[in-house]
Amino acid sequence: MDFKDHIVLWNHAAVEVIDIRKASFISGQPPLKYRLPASTYLYIVRGSASLLIDDSRYEISGATVFHGGKGTTIKLLKTHEILDYYLIMYRSTLTLPARRNLTALLDRSKPFTASYHCTPAHPLPLYEILDQMYGEWQTGSDLEHLHVKALFYQWVHELLRQMQGQELHPLRADVLDQAVRYMHDSYSRPFTLDSLAGTLGTSPRTLSRLFRIRLQTSPAQYLVQIRMDKARELLLGTEATLHDIAASVGYPDAYSFGKMFKKHFGNSPVRYKNSVQAASPWRDMISALSANDIAREGTLGYIDDDNHYQYDLKGASSMFRTSKPSLMLTLLLCFTIVLSACSSGTATTTTAGNGSNTPSSSPAATASSTTSPDNTAAEAQTRTISTIKGDIEVPANPQRVVVLYLLGDVLALGIKPVGVSSVNEGAAFENELKDVQKLGSWFEASPEAVLSLDPDLIIVPSEETYNALHDIAPTVLVPYEKMTTVERVSFIGHTLNKEDQATSLLNDFNAKVEDSKLKLKEAGILDSTISIMEGGGERSMLVIMSKQYGRGSQVLYEYLGMKAPEKIQQKIDSKTDVGGESVSFEVIADYSGEYIFRSSYDGMTDLTGDPIWNSIPAVKEGRLMNIDFGLSYYNDIYSLNAQLDYMVDALLTAPRVN
Repeated sequence: MDFKDHIVLWNHAAVEVIDIRKASFISGQPPLKYRLPASTYLYIVRGSASLLIDDSRYEISGATVFHGGKGTTIKLLKTHEILDYYLIMYRSTLTLPARRNLTALLDRSKPFTASYHCTPAHPLPLYEILDQMYGEWQTGSDLEHLHVKALFYQWVHELLRQMQGQELHPLRADVLDQAVRYMHDSYSRPFTLDSLAGTLGTSPRTLSRLFRIRLQTSPAQYLVQIRMDKARELLLGTEATLHDIAASVGYPDAYSFGKMFKKHFGNSPVRYKNSVQAASPWRDMISALSANDIAREGTLGYIDDDNHYQYDLKGASSMFRTSKPSLMLTLLLCFTIVLSACSSGTATTTTAGNGSNTPSSSPAATASSTTSPDNTAAEAQTRTISTIKGDIEVPANPQRVVVLYLLGDVLALGIKPVGVSSVNEGAAFENELKDVQKLGSWFEASPEAVLSLDPDLIIVPSEETYNALHDIAPTVLVPYEKMTTVERVSFIGHTLNKEDQATSLLNDFNAKVEDSKLKLKEAGILDSTISIMEGGGERSMLVIMSKQYGRGSQVLYEYLGMKAPEKIQQKIDSKTDVGGESVSFEVIADYSGEYIFRSSYDGMTDLTGDPIWNSIPAVKEGRLMNIDFGLSYYNDIYSLNAQLDYMVDALLTAPRVN
């Protein structure tokens, strides 16, 4: 540990004293264990003892100073007589003007979080200052606490003065133990194996070997196990939405979380929860403890591109909100049926033209009601279509459509829905749907909210949403993941009785693609390499390696036919399940095309001062282009049109490759 760096960083530190404690450890007393809640100085005044610091054993005698960061474990094992000591807990950050220049120094030296110890040459001055700090801290007044802060700087100065010329002795804690503790503490945040190994002062290869030898698993598998255990606890023990659970265990959205959950447990979150509740004799009283008993003790799952990115948290609802009971849906359905029956039995209207009395219909039945003595008109108002769930009777001209996820396809066909799943900020259709009722995450829209809209047609993207909503109104499941854009748009056009519009829409899009390719070719851009990236935190980037991952990948790699750098193109051509991979900054240049699109969102990492990032030719020469995450997230035809316009315009206005 470089002592000069230590002093420089303390000179620029803003400090908050959190607590000061004074205690004694007596011979014969059971071992005491502290897990430090913040950066802490342990100052042993007198006595001798054996202690463990992060499982490393030390024998101390007389005045000694130990320092540890948040999460460090200190265990006092035994003392021969009595051990008197103080704990100073504090929080420290760099002042803003100095932060940019000193961040690298802070990452290297870590004076506020590193574990080390030293033996002061003159312990009495340290004791006198610390004893005064403790006395004034106990008064509890703001003025005295301010003085304690001043005294703390004086105490640190005295400690550093005495240590000048001495060697700071880093505490070599067990690397695997530190890694495991970090994962348990930080599973909700994205990080990579490279960044974790770097933080612990080891190599990714060494860390992986430690996991394999001592835990019989890999770091990635261990992290997934932590996340899935916590996710299962929240799923079964709370009413949190899938979006909130995903965010709390480190996944960007419900879809990514659901995909990993299914891979790990063999079933989607909704089905898993339903199966566990069905197996319980007290279905409404599932606790986290009983859930763990029911759930299988399976092997650790494999992590794909788990640590992608961080975004879309500002709109998250309360994790432990109370949702309406499922009984409400049943009551509302029954109420609707009763009203319909009463209306059919008592109210009549005279049909124009024939003077006959015909039963009037409830609002929920308007799509299939008849207005003539025979069934001809009724048949004209409905159609039967074939779906993967069998033949379904749908309105001939639906008026009140609810759609989840596939919003842009429906909107592009001229239908404005009455209810939609949540819309990401910046989506191409955000303004068009701003006044439309939002129903929550597309993965688990509220049945009660859907029912209240009195829809005559529901379009859903998954089995789970189909099962939740198909009793409310005719519901069409669109298996979009197994369909091409042409197949999906054509099917939705058929469902909405707008086949001609769908054909025209696709023809117009294909014509625009050909026109865009010609413009790019004439500008000398079409044959250039191009990359799509996201993130930037923890010294890594998510690099898109698929035509179907969103972020504009379908527009660039499939429709425009542009190529990625060789390392990415190999993955794209292999058509593996890998949608994206986290790539360390040390090798990011190998994945950087002549042009780069970076998915942007509020709170993303600012890389303007990063030397490695700025050394990439595309960045250095102005061919880095940001694309809003909301715009690039969707793959519907409405969004693809908007992405095509934006990306082609950005490429044409960017500096050319020399």
